Amino acid sequence: MFFRNRFLFLLALAALLAFLSLSLQFSTASCDNGKNNNIASATNRCSHLATCDLDWDLENIPCDSTSKRELFKPRKEPWTSCIKVHLIPVNPVKEEGLNSKNRKRIMPDPLTEPSPVDPIYEAKFYCNIPSIPERSMEGHAPHYFKLVSVHVLIRHGDRYPLYAIPKTKRPNIDCTLVPNRKPSHPQLEAFIGQMSKPGSEAKMDSTLSGMPRYPSHLLCEMGELTQTGVVQHLRNGQLLQDIYIKKHNLIPSDWSPKHLYLETTGKSRTLQSGLALLYAFLPDFDWNKINFRHQWSAIFCSGNCVCPIRNHYLGEDQRRQYSLRVTNIHLEKTYADMAKIIGIPTKQLRASNPIDSLLCHFCHNVSFPCTKNGCITMEHFKVIKAHQLEDEKERQEKKYYYLYALLATHPLLNQTVNRMQRIAEGKGGELFVLYSAHDVTLSPVLSALGITEARFPRFAARLVFELWKDGKKNREHFIRILYNGVDVSSQTSFCRDYNLRYNKPMCPLEKFVHFVNQDMFSPFNATNYYDACRRRLF
Repeated sequence: MFFRNRFLFLLALAALLAFLSLSLQFSTASCDNGKNNNIASATNRCSHLATCDLDWDLENIPCDSTSKRELFKPRKEPWTSCIKVHLIPVNPVKEEGLNSKNRKRIMPDPLTEPSPVDPIYEAKFYCNIPSIPERSMEGHAPHYFKLVSVHVLIRHGDRYPLYAIPKTKRPNIDCTLVPNRKPSHPQLEAFIGQMSKPGSEAKMDSTLSGMPRYPSHLLCEMGELTQTGVVQHLRNGQLLQDIYIKKHNLIPSDWSPKHLYLETTGKSRTLQSGLALLYAFLPDFDWNKINFRHQWSAIFCSGNCVCPIRNHYLGEDQRRQYSLRVTNIHLEKTYADMAKIIGIPTKQLRASNPIDSLLCHFCHNVSFPCTKNGCITMEHFKVIKAHQLEDEKERQEKKYYYLYALLATHPLLNQTVNRMQRIAEGKGGELFVLYSAHDVTLSPVLSALGITEARFPRFAARLVFELWKDGKKNREHFIRILYNGVDVSSQTSFCRDYNLRYNKPMCPLEKFVHFVNQDMFSPFNATNYYDACRRRLF
């Protein structure tokens, strides 16, 4: 009986305290004359509080808070009335010397907890199907800056798979160019006509001269550029023309071969992608002025390709990839299930790199392969694609690939810096430089620059280096780096701190020069490319 009465007493006490608390919070105590005017006046006087970390509810100021009434005290006339204000801090203020207890978060914080990556969304982004006009930030600068040079590194457009899944039918993709078939481009028909002109001889290295200038097979050959790939780069070229030629007059109407530097690997898909971009970009496409140079290396290392340490770190990253794959039980079960459907050993299926072929089916909206045992499904595709995304994430964390990328891309970045310096010093040089390349070219460049948030290069990806001259200080030159139209200059390792400190829209050229000539060798305790490539490993 005693405990029951005690319980009822405590319950009644709790109810009374709750009632008093609510009464204090929502009471509208009567104040002296001019309450509403004083509230408005107090609100105006405290408008500066909006810049702090606290938001204030000025409609309910407690009358018994002397210090808070002083906050609203007018400068000239005395405080004549009382205002009830309820102060509600958005973020609790931690007083000095006090250790506030951390509260457990029940709901996720949308500002700090990223949403899970969607493999299907990422796959669609990778396909880069031409649709709505693309927004881009190329060519943006203060009005007193002058654009003096542009360097563009592209990945080839959409292609047929490099690998076939054993015992399955190849995807039926037509690689002829048909202007009235989607996706298309207003300049596609004229591009076909220009590329098929008899006797039109461009100045190309011997390796490139015998290659077809546009795709033309009814059933695509392995690795062949598709109509989608051609259209992707016609769109790239038109976008760059609108910005760099029509807006900034980078290339004169009477342009000559000396204004361009063009380089491509020895694959038809890179040559054809480069030609499609140039056709839409140049003010007047002229075969006699086109001089494509052949680059035998996919990383564009030219005559500086011997680098044992680079190969060492590439091997380390490949071992990391293998370790991640074999520990992914869900992926191994998916491979086993797919192998059973196709009727081949799991090891043979893995070796055929099925994601390459499945991406072609996905990008072209073609059904996945089927056999008498069943069909490969979207769930199989999602598991493999999700693992691919996980691999890219871990690659950034483990740093083996980053060290490989520094040495792999130095020859290419060194060429870029040298060209920019010659122009900045008034020694002349190419106004527009184009490297037509692969994903294995762009990916290490992005990694070496420190752009860790960049997605893996999609079809027809473009990385642009812009060189600008300050119109107010002619000797000062700046660069902007853009990836698929997004300004990533402030994400680079050499300009990140500068951007945070000075909040400038561009990065000084000397920062880029210092990075290429010195910072790229620091992780190897070397001062030049030769020593970094041959440093003894312990």
